[in-house]
Amino acid sequence: MELTALPTAAGREERVVSFVTGWCHDRPDLTCTPDDAGNLVIERTDAPPSAHTTPLYITAHMDHPAFVVTGVSDDGAALDLEFRGGVKDPYFHNAPITAFTRDDEPVFATLTDAGKAEPYRACTAVVDAEHRAHAKALGVGDVARWRLPDPVIEPTKIAGEDVGDVLWTHCCDDLAALGAALVAFDRLRDAPEASHVRLLLTRAEEVGFIGAIAACKMRTMPSNARVVLLENSRASTIAPIGDGPIVRVGDRMSTFHPVLTGALANLSRELTKESAEREDELPFAWQRKLMVGGACEASCYQAYGYEASCLCLPLGNYHNMSELDRVEDEEPEALEHARCRPEHVAINDWLGMVELLVAAGTRLEEPTPMLDKLEKLHEERGAVLKG
Repeated sequence: MELTALPTAAGREERVVSFVTGWCHDRPDLTCTPDDAGNLVIERTDAPPSAHTTPLYITAHMDHPAFVVTGVSDDGAALDLEFRGGVKDPYFHNAPITAFTRDDEPVFATLTDAGKAEPYRACTAVVDAEHRAHAKALGVGDVARWRLPDPVIEPTKIAGEDVGDVLWTHCCDDLAALGAALVAFDRLRDAPEASHVRLLLTRAEEVGFIGAIAACKMRTMPSNARVVLLENSRASTIAPIGDGPIVRVGDRMSTFHPVLTGALANLSRELTKESAEREDELPFAWQRKLMVGGACEASCYQAYGYEASCLCLPLGNYHNMSELDRVEDEEPEALEHARCRPEHVAINDWLGMVELLVAAGTRLEEPTPMLDKLEKLHEERGAVLKG
């Protein structure tokens, strides 16, 4: 809950970086090293050289669609900002926002104008009268975001179905997944068979995978790495919240590495079977979906030659956009009242992602190649062709 409440934006991920480096500092058996683009690599101090193993990188990004301050009036009454990320036009109309000083002092304001995303949306806002003294402490580069309530976890029904406890917060995408990566890695710290597992936390994903592209160009990850990207992807009736983490087959740009994706799916099946045999009160659940509603860094990693796949959480209020289906259908009432609300994910889905990551770090195996399966079938049953 602490992590997902941090203000962050593409290129202004300092609060998340501070959280992660502090987390690593409390674990002296881990190292946290920035690359030249400011992406973070976390590994065990006993991690073997990549030349002696096939490293498994679990990756997530540290930014979220948000505003960055570009100017403040002398009297603190007005702000100029640019919005970095993908949110549709109706959500900007007279929207309440909160800017944060370097000392984390909140400054309330309301948007008065928002341009087109080219690539960043230029916006102006008027500061609430009682916050104008604090607004004078704002500077260029400070972060602002939608004004939302504090995070909460509460039992929730979605589409009439009880999905258990749900986290409602500022930023699930991608800080909830980043949190899952940290928890899983914490559990893998003492596992001898998991010394090859590393984390890569990237910057500026929401404006075109810029941190991930930089990491690929400078080979932050060795060329033989296998990459499991963590994401939050827009939930739907065919990929609902509460049905477990998703082994993502692809996105709108590409399909992911079939062998690695198959291995993750096989491992998920094993966890489901083991859960049933133990008669767990909360059986392990998972989904296998294409998820074409957006693009993710796995497509970037694949383009640069890595073996990559993706696990994601089904996400409500994608990029904070509530009633998004109705807004996209251009329903007049939805367009008039469009507002950004807390993103949300099911706690059980999140716990399932952690469990699957721990299993991937200790027992991920390549499935039998498809050609071998087909040859075996032909050998066993080919006689049927002779009648």
